[in-house]
Amino acid sequence: MQILRIPTQPIPGQKPGTSGLRKKTRVFMQPLYLENFVQSIWNGIGGVAGKVLVVGGDGRFYNEHAVQVILRMAAASGAARVIVGQGGLLSTPAASHLIRKRGADGGVVLSASHNPGGADEDFGIKYNTNNGGPAPEGVTQKIFEASTVLDHLLTLDTSDLPLDQPGTHRLGDMVVEVVDPVADYADLMETLFDFNAIRDYLEAGFTLRFDAMHAVTGPYAVEILERRLGARPGSVRNAVPLPDFGGGHPDPNPVWAKPLVDAMFAPDAPDFAAASDGDGDRNMVLGRGVYVTPSDSLAVLAANAHLAPGYRGGLKGVARSMPTSRAVDRVAEAKGFAAFATPTGWKFFGTLLDAGMATLCGEESAGTGSDHVREKDGLWAVLMWLNILAIRRMPVAAVMADHWAQFGRNYYSRHDYEGIDSAAAEALMTDLRNALPTLAKREAGALTVRAAQDFAYTDPVDGSRTTGQGIEIEFEGGARGVLRLSGTGTEGATLRIYLERFEASDLTQDPQEALAPVITAIEALAGIRARTGRNAPDVIT
Repeated sequence: MQILRIPTQPIPGQKPGTSGLRKKTRVFMQPLYLENFVQSIWNGIGGVAGKVLVVGGDGRFYNEHAVQVILRMAAASGAARVIVGQGGLLSTPAASHLIRKRGADGGVVLSASHNPGGADEDFGIKYNTNNGGPAPEGVTQKIFEASTVLDHLLTLDTSDLPLDQPGTHRLGDMVVEVVDPVADYADLMETLFDFNAIRDYLEAGFTLRFDAMHAVTGPYAVEILERRLGARPGSVRNAVPLPDFGGGHPDPNPVWAKPLVDAMFAPDAPDFAAASDGDGDRNMVLGRGVYVTPSDSLAVLAANAHLAPGYRGGLKGVARSMPTSRAVDRVAEAKGFAAFATPTGWKFFGTLLDAGMATLCGEESAGTGSDHVREKDGLWAVLMWLNILAIRRMPVAAVMADHWAQFGRNYYSRHDYEGIDSAAAEALMTDLRNALPTLAKREAGALTVRAAQDFAYTDPVDGSRTTGQGIEIEFEGGARGVLRLSGTGTEGATLRIYLERFEASDLTQDPQEALAPVITAIEALAGIRARTGRNAPDVIT
C-alpha cells in the first residue's frame, strides 16, 4: 500500500467549538475539508505514530465515509491500532468507555449530537483524549493552530475496509480492530445498576417506552432494556439508526420528541418514558403526566444515587454548567458534598472527575453523567432513573413531588432564539457586557438587579482560566437569568436565555407563569425583541 503525500493549504474556519468542529455536511464533503481537519488533529496532538485510537460515530450521513478516511490517514501517519465500532457506529459515551477500558491514547468521535442529519443537514468531528473526554481547550487550540499552517496530508492508496462484522484487519502496518459497539458498554451498565431490581419491577407490571429517535442509541437500548432487563418487545421505538434519523430532529426535548410527550399525557400512558439524541449522550425523562426538566433530573439523581450499587459509597461532589438550575446545589448543601459550577461544555467536568472531586455532572441541555465515563450519557441517566423507581416503587410524579417538598422547587426554563443574525446577536451580547457595571440595583419590570457578571471560571484542579462564558444576572429574592450564544449550531446564531426562580412552598405552578417576572426583566434589560426581530423564542424547554 502506497502512502500518498497530498499537497493542501489551510481552510479557514476549522476551529473546534465546545463539541468539536460542526458544519453543514456539504461543507465536510468539499475536497480535502475532512482530510485537512483530520491531519490537523494528528499534527495538533503531536502525531499518532505508535498510538492506539478509538473511532466511531452516530451513523449519520457521511459517517461511514469519514470513518474510512480516518482509518487510511491514521495508517499513513503510523498509528499502531485503531479500534472501530462495527459499521462505524459508537455512541459517544460508549466511545469514551472504550478509550478508557482499552487504554487508548485517544479517539475520534463523529457526531453533530442532537442536530439533524443528512446531506443537507449537519456533521461533526471531535477529538477525545486518553481520559475518554473531549479535548480541553489547550488541545483544541493546538489543533486549530495546526489547521492554519497545513501544507500537506498523508493517506493510504487503498480501498475501504469491511466494517460490517467484528474482526481484525490490516491497513499497512496498522491493525484495525472492529468491535461490537454495544457489548462493553452494556456490561459496564450492569456493574453500576441493580438490574435484578429493575427486572423485578418490570415483571411486576411496570411499563416503559424509550424513543431512540432513529439514532445510535437504538441498538444499545434494545440490548439493555429489552434483552437484559426484560422490557416488553417493542418498548424501544425508532430503534434502527438511520443516516437522516428518519427525517427527524434527534433532540430529546418536548418540541422534537412531541409524539413521546403526547403519549405520556394520554390516558393509556406507560409508567415511564425516555428518549436519547443522535449520538446517545443526552436524555429526556418523563413519567405519566409529567415532564422532568434536565435540571430537576440532575437534582433527583444526586439525591437518590445511593440507591444504585455503583454509587452506594456516596457522592464525592456534583458539578453543573453555570446556566443549569441551582436545584442540585440545594441537594449538595443538604447532603454535605461539594458543588461546582463550570462553563458549558462537558470537557470542563473532566478535571473534576479525574481528580475525584465530583461524581455526578449535568447540563440543562439534557446531558447527565457520572465518573464512569468522561462524556454525558443518555442511557446511563435512564437506567439511574429506573433503578431509583424500582427501589422506591413510586411514580415519577410522586418522586418529583417528594423532592420538591424536601428541597423546594427551582422553576426553570430555557428560551432559544435560533438562526438569528450573527451580527445582531453579537451586538446584543457586547452591549449587555458593556452595561454590566451599571446594572446593579437597576429595576427591571417587577424585579431589581442584585448583581451581574460575565461568567468566568478558574479550574480548581489545573488552575486554567476561562472567561466570557455567558452573562449571569441575579435579582433580589433569588431569581436569575443567563444569556449566552450557543456553540452547537451550524447556521446563524442561537441566543439562549436561561430563566430561574426558587420557590419554597408554592410548588405546582406552571413554570412559564412562575417565571413571567424573570422573562419580563430580562427583556427589559436586553431588548431581545427589538435586537433580533423575534417576538417569541423558537423553542421553549
